[in-house]
Amino acid sequence: MIVTILLVILVLALVGGLPTWGYSRSWGYGPSGGIGVILAILLVCWLLGVI
Repeated sequence: MIVTILLVILVLALVGGLPTWGYSRSWGYGPSGGIGVILAILLVCWLLGVI
């Protein structure tokens, strides 16, 4: 159950972090870098068997 919720949140964050809209192009690497860090943490937790 918690894995499904985390996957949905991650997909929404990935779509929201895409610089496709005009106002989000000035954000730089902040949103995608944050999403990458969250993805790396989730991957490590998954490999260690925490989730």
